[in-house]
Amino acid sequence: MIRISLLAAASALMLAACASAPETVKVPGGIDAEAASTAPDSAFELAMQTVENLVDAGNTQAAVDRLTQLLGSPTLSKEEMAEALFRRGEIRFGPGGYDAVGAVEDFEEIVDSYSDTEWYTAAVPMLDSARGKVTTLETQLAQPETSKMQKFNFLMELGMHEDAIDLMIANDLQPSNEALIAMYDIGYLCEGDELTGRTYEAVELDGTTRELRFCDFGK
Repeated sequence: MIRISLLAAASALMLAACASAPETVKVPGGIDAEAASTAPDSAFELAMQTVENLVDAGNTQAAVDRLTQLLGSPTLSKEEMAEALFRRGEIRFGPGGYDAVGAVEDFEEIVDSYSDTEWYTAAVPMLDSARGKVTTLETQLAQPETSKMQKFNFLMELGMHEDAIDLMIANDLQPSNEALIAMYDIGYLCEGDELTGRTYEAVELDGTTRELRFCDFGK
């Protein structure tokens, strides 16, 4: 926690002024005492706050990437590892996460390797839910009446992105705006006049319009 230290006053007059001043005290960087009291007190908390900011801004895939980067740090405690895994699993499992299989793997890792942390209890029901979602998606995927567009969506939600893209290209499918933005964030679609192939128009959460094509020229 950031601690604010006040320099000793040079005179009684200055002391009196300090005593009558408002409680909000400025600290270096322009942060006031109230804000400082709620600021992250560790690099881990700062990283997790960044993740939440990305999620709030609609940058789901960037949040997953940040958590993956964080999980590679050798300085994390067991509790921090479990927390980061749990949050990544939540995001992968939730709307726009597009990786139900990855969510299962995250929750499984907590259950198998971090049973002595506070995140174990929360991970158990989440693991059951994620497994249920994967089973449902795989069942729907196998149904003969499932359309190609539905199959694309199911494959994307499972996290089988390459299979989804192959189906998309082979059948000239038009994914939803959300799926296109996810493909852009993951790195399958790019912007650039030098790219060839079909153009897909997509709109970011903040209203930014993008004209996207597959990043590799072979598509």
